[in-house]
Amino acid sequence: MAGDQGLGDEGRTPSDGAAVSALGERLRAEVAKVIVGQNRAVHDVIVGLFAGGHLLLEGVPGTGKTLLVRALSLALSAGFRRIQFTPDLMPSDLVGVSVWSQRDDTFEFRPGPVFADLLLADEINRAPAKTQAALLEAMSERAVTVDGRRHPLPSLFTVLATQNPVEFEGTYPLPEAELDRFMMKVVVPYPERDDEQGILDRYAAGFDAERDETFGIERVASVDEIVAVRRGLDAVIAEPRVLGYVTDVVRATRETPSLLLGASPRAGVSLFQCARATAALDGRDFVTPDDVKAMAPAVLRHRVVVSPELEVEGGTADDALAAVLERVEVPR
Repeated sequence: MAGDQGLGDEGRTPSDGAAVSALGERLRAEVAKVIVGQNRAVHDVIVGLFAGGHLLLEGVPGTGKTLLVRALSLALSAGFRRIQFTPDLMPSDLVGVSVWSQRDDTFEFRPGPVFADLLLADEINRAPAKTQAALLEAMSERAVTVDGRRHPLPSLFTVLATQNPVEFEGTYPLPEAELDRFMMKVVVPYPERDDEQGILDRYAAGFDAERDETFGIERVASVDEIVAVRRGLDAVIAEPRVLGYVTDVVRATRETPSLLLGASPRAGVSLFQCARATAALDGRDFVTPDDVKAMAPAVLRHRVVVSPELEVEGGTADDALAAVLERVEVPR
């Protein structure tokens, strides 16, 4: 298996910057066999995976959000489950149920699909509030409670959720509390013309998004490797000036007139972790202000609320955040 040729055979630990960078490049290369273009989205998903956060992928239908997650799951030797969120989805459909066992004369817990290393929550913004609440517990505590009993989730447990923009029929805005549990909101835009034609070229050559066997993806990473990368991020150094920059950026979102709601302290932690993962992915053991600046839009865009005035002018959260990053002084 391709994953057997990874970090262990090279005698390196996942905290080795060069090894982490090589692992990230192998994942990127495998995903690129299926996803044409979308380089920024693929980069951010790998950063989020290494940083240990849950990810929200947003884009109009047909831009490859679900396909990206499927491709990543095929490149990992990890347990993968997919849930199609619908208005009638119940919490028990997600977390599982306790069933009476006549043989043992007791209730037996039957785990739901949330018990996975990677969970694809497809079209998450179509689910009812009760189901959202069940998922929120799993995301925040990496455990679920059923009939008063707590059940821990796998160590790698990561939610990769997709949603269509809220303007589309049949979708509902996610609660702020749940949005704040997503480390990043990754935007998957329409592809460039050359990339879009490249998609057709692949279909002409026999690719089929409904048949995994046409993907040609090899498994190049294991659960243990990803968990080790996450633990190894503690060795990535951030100087006080960089930590101060993270703090200044987050606090500036609360003082910007174009934003009704600024980012929370949890956003600062997520931004720091993503900056660390970005540095490790680049093969470095130290964080730079550029790492922070590069990851700020993805980490903060779903945690802020745009003012009506900016919305009327056609402005977006990314526009407001660009102004914030322009205004906050970058340490030298």
